[in-house]
Amino acid sequence: MRLVIDGIEFGYSSTPVLKDITLDANGPQLLSIIGPNGVGKSTLIHCINRILSPNKGTVMIDGDMVNDISLKDLAKRVGYVPYSANDTFPLSVVDTVLMGRHPHATYKSLDKDLDIVYDTLKLLDIEDLAMRNFDELSAGQHQKVMLARGLVQEPEILLLDEPTSNLDIKHQMEVTRILRELSQEKNILIIMISHDLNIAAKYADTMIMLHGGSIFAIGTPQEVITKENIKAVYDVESEVIESCGRPHLIMLDNDFDNIDHPLPEGTYAVREKK
Repeated sequence: MRLVIDGIEFGYSSTPVLKDITLDANGPQLLSIIGPNGVGKSTLIHCINRILSPNKGTVMIDGDMVNDISLKDLAKRVGYVPYSANDTFPLSVVDTVLMGRHPHATYKSLDKDLDIVYDTLKLLDIEDLAMRNFDELSAGQHQKVMLARGLVQEPEILLLDEPTSNLDIKHQMEVTRILRELSQEKNILIIMISHDLNIAAKYADTMIMLHGGSIFAIGTPQEVITKENIKAVYDVESEVIESCGRPHLIMLDNDFDNIDHPLPEGTYAVREKK
């Protein structure tokens, strides 16, 4: 698959959000979009899947203009997992994930669709939630279920808006590693918005750093995660070390780090109940 974005711009009334975004992403990979709040990360993926229409420029998937693809066909080719699920419907997890098969569903396909659903639940280690109601789950479980719903679409391109935001560090690493593996195994272009720079740098094939609505840097994690880029885009001093061939960011705070902050002395114990 190939995603080509050519000079797209988007703004709300007189407020520009995206400016001259040009990108050519070809082949299966995990592509991570990073940048401070408000730089247009979510707006960019919304322009890819037609939630928003750019004021200028074009988006093409495998040579087809996105605006010329029917919504049903687009749903077969592009999956989307939003930042958080506000749904409160009392459907089971199986039925919630099964909704992702809707673009492919036929009156004969239910058995195949259910097989895909259960395989995906097992892949994400949430098969034990299958018969639980979606509205009874924790935020982290919600996130994994919504990710499963996007994966069962079997899309060419999967767009993820902070898919690990409600997960603890172990599950952040696990899910991001699975996404990278799936991009190769399932031949998917996975585009993931992330605020955790170290998680993104550890697993991404390509990184895009946005700043002021434009692409500030694009390339491998080593090319994008530099202390110069972090200072320019986030206004944060840092050091970047190498860990297992990947950049790892250490944030610095001179106002805090240059002052001695001894830990409090003494021990604290929980008083036993009598």
